[in-house]
Amino acid sequence: MAQSGTVPVLVLKEGTGRTTGREAQKNNIMAAKIIAETIKSTLGPCGMDKMLVTSFGDVAITNDGATIMKELDVQHPAAKMLVEVAKAQDNEVGDGTTTAVVLSGELLAKAENLLDKNVHPTVIIEGFKKASEKAQEILDKLAMPISLGDDKTLREVALTSLASKGVANAKEHFAKISVEAVKQVSEAVNGKVKADIDLIKVIKKHGKSLEETELVKGMVIDKEVASSQMPKVIENAKIALLNTKLEIEKTEFDAKINIESPEQMNSFLDEEERMLKEMANKICKTGANVVFCEKGVDDMALHFLAKAGVLAVKSVSSSDMEKLARATGGKILASVEDLTSDALGNAKKVEEAKIGDDKLIYIRDCKNPKAVTIVIRGGTDHVIDEAERSMHDALCVIRNAIEDGKIVAGGGAAEAEVAKNLRAYAVKVGGREQLAVEAFAEAVECIPLTLAENAGLDPIDIMVNLRAKHENPDNKNFGIDVNTGKIVNMIEQVVLEPLRVKQQVIKSATEAANMILKIDDLISIKGTAGKTPPMPSGAGGMGGMGGMGDMPY
Repeated sequence: MAQSGTVPVLVLKEGTGRTTGREAQKNNIMAAKIIAETIKSTLGPCGMDKMLVTSFGDVAITNDGATIMKELDVQHPAAKMLVEVAKAQDNEVGDGTTTAVVLSGELLAKAENLLDKNVHPTVIIEGFKKASEKAQEILDKLAMPISLGDDKTLREVALTSLASKGVANAKEHFAKISVEAVKQVSEAVNGKVKADIDLIKVIKKHGKSLEETELVKGMVIDKEVASSQMPKVIENAKIALLNTKLEIEKTEFDAKINIESPEQMNSFLDEEERMLKEMANKICKTGANVVFCEKGVDDMALHFLAKAGVLAVKSVSSSDMEKLARATGGKILASVEDLTSDALGNAKKVEEAKIGDDKLIYIRDCKNPKAVTIVIRGGTDHVIDEAERSMHDALCVIRNAIEDGKIVAGGGAAEAEVAKNLRAYAVKVGGREQLAVEAFAEAVECIPLTLAENAGLDPIDIMVNLRAKHENPDNKNFGIDVNTGKIVNMIEQVVLEPLRVKQQVIKSATEAANMILKIDDLISIKGTAGKTPPMPSGAGGMGGMGGMGDMPY
């Protein structure tokens, strides 16, 4: 609203809230800092868990950054950007979500100090961009090679990811399974290794313990055998994959058949039966003893298949059919007429197994399957939900390590080395941008600082010792051993992380911080928000919350 003489001139809708200039920047930075503060305590192997209670009363217990950010009902627009950072990090590399959000918050906190010294946001943004690009180069130089055949190192990469998760008791078992699974679906494409982890199906069934989670070199389908007359186990299975109905096709237009005598009725039914029997015979002639059908199967067709000793499963989802084709080597056919013995898939054993109240079909021991299944077991639903999230992160880090062939030292070692090199680089940048590059270096050090804090160590002492160690170029892989509180060589401690995760953390955090810094005007239009979203007075009392879904962001 503006004043023209004594008459007010309404430019925006009445009731529109508007915050401009420094106040808008401070509001946005405060919101982002609070979000970062909320999940800071979950970082690292000694991180705490959060209990998230939804409005429906559903409870999730997790320390996975992506899950926490997804479940929080965040209202402030700037805070929502950090939620997007977590999502982008999770989609891109699958791990490092907490690190990305914490670093975003820290970058904004350092930027706020520079804004207070009257450094222009554009200068800060430019400095952050240069620091981010330099950090990528530094990380690339720090990286060590890793090969697909190096099972031991790949397992250590998975263990580093799993150490901070809720499945720490079974981490050795999970690491072994995840390495085997990713290696199984890896393929060489144009001289590069590609691992599509979407070909690894994860099924959760409660009961037993985490240690009894199993990798099936084939597929597990959440279905049961289509008829009780059929065998429940087939050895040396020859598998037909059909994307067609094993039923008599109905005509697309309305048709009327006049039947005037019982004999005509009988011949009509006999013809239907003959057609279904012919379908079943065609399947059996190819040598198939297992049939997976994406659509429906007539009861009469099931009867003939059962008589021939064939195991059939109907209404299989299209994604499961595709994975079955990759696992068994079979072809998905749209017609029974096209079925030949060459189109059949193979497996050592197909069986129906009962887990709790559910029945599952196991297709076991396929020859070199390019799709596999992990069946996660656990005592309660909360345990297996967290186990699934942990397994997803482990699969992602192994995929990243295999595809890029590069890893770096964990435990804050890479961040400490990046910070040291950025300080040297800042002098070369010069001008006011030098301040932004130095602020970026300090922000990166928040990761080892947070690891130390969450382990109950003195962050100041740790930081002094860590910087002192990194003064020697030979100590570039030294980081924090959270169990002893000492600064040790992380390669010897086998704390290893994929290069891609570290690089994506820097990219995501820098982009989010720069986006928030560019905003100098927050306009809440009437009818959507009404007013600028309320800001909490501070981030102090957030450590021990239960139901964060109801927090006033």
